[in-house]
Amino acid sequence: MCPMHLRELNIGCVGGGTGLPSLLGGLKGNPWLRLNAVVTMFDSGGSSGQLRDELGVLPPGDVLKCALALARNEGEARRVLLARLPTLEQHDRLAGHTGGNLLLSMMEQYSGDFLAAVDALRSLLGCRGRVWPVSVEPGSLVAEYADGTTARGEVEVDARQVRGDRVRKLWLDPAVSIHPTVAEAIRSFDAVIIGPGSFFTSLMPPLLVRGVKEALSQMDGPIILIANLLTEGRGMSGFTAADAARWVSEAIDRPVDVVIANDGRPSNSAVTRYAAEYKEPLAVGNLDPSIESVHGVFWCTEIARHDRRRLAFAVWSVLSQRLLQERRVTEPASAPLSS
Repeated sequence: MCPMHLRELNIGCVGGGTGLPSLLGGLKGNPWLRLNAVVTMFDSGGSSGQLRDELGVLPPGDVLKCALALARNEGEARRVLLARLPTLEQHDRLAGHTGGNLLLSMMEQYSGDFLAAVDALRSLLGCRGRVWPVSVEPGSLVAEYADGTTARGEVEVDARQVRGDRVRKLWLDPAVSIHPTVAEAIRSFDAVIIGPGSFFTSLMPPLLVRGVKEALSQMDGPIILIANLLTEGRGMSGFTAADAARWVSEAIDRPVDVVIANDGRPSNSAVTRYAAEYKEPLAVGNLDPSIESVHGVFWCTEIARHDRRRLAFAVWSVLSQRLLQERRVTEPASAPLSS
């Protein structure tokens, strides 16, 4: 038998949107994991985009959601800090913002340091883990499409994708650099998990920040990609987990080691409902033979959302096998997880 020595693993989780908080919420109950969220900072829509434009602060929404996911009392924290302010006659500019977004923006303005503001919020919420904004420099996501046209900002990139435009290239403008403290943190990780989340607007942007691929090159552990459950609009028709792995590998200039993918089939009514939005179940596709594939039933309800517990157990299975146990078999193998 191969020996396994249990120790605390220092894990980085990269992304944003609703996918990253869901992953963190599932993993935080594992006492052997020290969690770090490395969060995209290029949201241009909703409350975050408005605060960025009006106050000149960094968009707080993705960082806030990750902090809430790691909070000691997640349910109560979400109820209070995700509540939106009502319209008040003398304070219309505050209407529609969440209390948490305003709090984090005020803390940034008071301290003059977004990392300090995030740490203060983390302490306030009793978070089990760290939240790192990938950069504290302002920038916007830009996409180039197959016809040579471009779109700027997450909202417009998403809209073009829904309309059927296929992304050919992504970059940040202006080019922004990783915060040195975050780069140091990444180099110390035992493994990095990317996803789930909107692929082109939540997962790819933090990987495009200058210095991220250099930090990852000095991280010895595996890169694990969690494949999404669905494609996102007509512009991603036919997109697969293998395509996602290739995009990620090219961005960080190192291979993806493991892909965790769903092979559960939702109900016909759910498939039909999402098809009306031009979304289809994401196929695995032809993964590079060097990539270990881990399959399981992660879509368990009518809503396209990874089951937290199942995903957390799948991640722990990969981490324990890769980092805690001496492996006798060196060649990758497909490892289906039964429901």
